[in-house]
Amino acid sequence: MTTLPQWIDYRQLPTSAAGFSSLFLDYIYNNAAVQQYFPLSFRDGSGYESVMAAIDAHGVDRATLSQVLHEQNVSLGAGQRAIENAALLSKPDTYAVVTGQQVSLFGGPLYTAFKTLTAIKLAQKLRQKYPGREFVPVFWLEGEDHDFEEMNRTTVLDHDNTIVPIEYQVGGVPPERNLGPIGELVFDSWIEDSITRMGQALQKTEFSEPLLAALRSAYQPGRTFNQAFVSWMAYLFGDSGLVFISGNHPKLKKIVSPIFVRELSEFPAVSQLVISESAELEKQYHAQIKTKSINLFLFHKGGRYLIEPRENDFSLKGTRHFLTKDELIKIAVDTPELLSPNVVMRPIVQDTLLPTVAYVAGPSEIAYQAQLRPVYEHFKTVQPVIYPRASGSVIEERVVRVLEKFDLDILDLFRDREKLVSSIVEQISEVKVEAMFASAEQQFISSLSELRFGISEVDATLLGSLDTTSAKIRQQLVTLREKTSAAQRRQHETAIRQLDKAINALIPNGSLQEREISLVYFMNKFGPDIPGWLMKTMEIDAFKHQLLIR
Repeated sequence: MTTLPQWIDYRQLPTSAAGFSSLFLDYIYNNAAVQQYFPLSFRDGSGYESVMAAIDAHGVDRATLSQVLHEQNVSLGAGQRAIENAALLSKPDTYAVVTGQQVSLFGGPLYTAFKTLTAIKLAQKLRQKYPGREFVPVFWLEGEDHDFEEMNRTTVLDHDNTIVPIEYQVGGVPPERNLGPIGELVFDSWIEDSITRMGQALQKTEFSEPLLAALRSAYQPGRTFNQAFVSWMAYLFGDSGLVFISGNHPKLKKIVSPIFVRELSEFPAVSQLVISESAELEKQYHAQIKTKSINLFLFHKGGRYLIEPRENDFSLKGTRHFLTKDELIKIAVDTPELLSPNVVMRPIVQDTLLPTVAYVAGPSEIAYQAQLRPVYEHFKTVQPVIYPRASGSVIEERVVRVLEKFDLDILDLFRDREKLVSSIVEQISEVKVEAMFASAEQQFISSLSELRFGISEVDATLLGSLDTTSAKIRQQLVTLREKTSAAQRRQHETAIRQLDKAINALIPNGSLQEREISLVYFMNKFGPDIPGWLMKTMEIDAFKHQLLIR
């Protein structure tokens, strides 16, 4: 009987599958090594107290924030508790526990849910730790991003555990132009085709029809990516009080207008700060962010284009549109809603608008936050505690059965597939091919040694012919072994298929399940209570990869 552990140390997982950098691992397990980049510890309560004191001293435009949040959460279809929490943020003793993600199709991969529930549960923990203060979970909708190919698809497993990508294309065809902020992109009737293909891919269960109906309710023609995403997330986490915010709002952009003006006026000051910090970081780690001369985009003719400096003016990357510095600064002052921050500036904008006590981040976000400390200082913005999101894999019963059948440890499934298949085939076969050929090779080496001694005594000039013959025989043995192994694998195709299904369930496309598979797959298999089950089951303060047996 296989006994599965509850946790896997991040360091035990292969980097190729997990995406855990050495910087992330040191942040989790050796915080002293990265303290110069992360002065606030997510494990130490004093970090949260320090941030709250700084927010209180620094101030936030809470009146405008609360007003916009009320408007957005009502129009986006968030729940009543979310609307109440939006109002709470107008009070000076209320702080935000923020996470965020691109508004990917059907909620994106599992880690979006994991980030969300981490923010919700961290807000609850801080509320208990600091009575008299309020902590509101906030989801930052990264809908200003224009990378359609990163948001228009999700992945599920079919009845045979085959990996099936589901995508949406505007008009049914890939776009040939920059579509602008994807959060504002309106779904056309082709979204119905995407939901139909989702239904065709999923195994038919008692939960399938209600689940597809819920998807159709959220993802309707005429809705934007932002609206559909919020509707779906509200369905998943409806009573949690999760507040949604889109930074792409004129009143919010007006608040951060001075930041835009300064970035345009002083460029490349911010980029130089990032480069300087990156140079120090790269003495030991990899720098996640490659900064730009100007860390802003401009919305223009329906697209979102990076602003690039030229000798005497500025251009929008990929266009023939040019602007003077005065024109750009006038835009930043009068119509800042036309400007959009990139990966360097987005956290600054976020934490200028929100009283952010903690930001729940994935491994890559933690890596790029290491480069941003001087940027926060440059703009006199309070940098929050960076809290690692929960990480886990849902382990289905059929995966457990495979582990038991072949006497495998869960970490064995993360090994090289070919080596694992060979090991399993060798284990279950009566004829041990590897051992048989290894024995034959040893005998051949022994015989070759005797031949070499005898031939050298008779005529040493024949040793070259012996080496040529030996090389040919070795190659023929290798070929014969490969053919024998292939034939043996064909005898055990059923076992190999079972193993591949287990691998696909745990590390689809060679990545952790949480980075690939949609929550929709598990809801279809186990029912609509899966988000609630995850909320109860996932722990957010172990800082390991959790195995969730279902």
